[in-house]
Amino acid sequence: MYYRMDHVTQRLTGARAPAYNPQGLRPGVPPTSPPIIFATPTKLASEAGGQVEYLGANRVAEMQKLFQRADGVPVHLKRGVMDRLLYRTTMALTVGGTLYCLLKLYSAAQPGNK
Repeated sequence: MYYRMDHVTQRLTGARAPAYNPQGLRPGVPPTSPPIIFATPTKLASEAGGQVEYLGANRVAEMQKLFQRADGVPVHLKRGVMDRLLYRTTMALTVGGTLYCLLKLYSAAQPGNK
């Protein structure tokens, strides 16, 4: 079945003939959708006996409590030492890269000796 955009309702509606079929492109069978890869069970439903075990535990509520706590710490540092280490490393690399870039610009602006 073919579809076209209804300009009044702004929705797809059925159409009798193909709306657009340029030369060289022929209508084909739509590809089958790939299997879902997210939240795939680790066991088959028949093996689990009706209870399906997923790869990870749902930790959304735990993370919401952690990140919504009003303790005055910025959100990008709430998880502790590793966050602080990553933040400081990123800032050091940024400042170092900026200084290096300015040094190279300065040296490129100086006339060379002949």
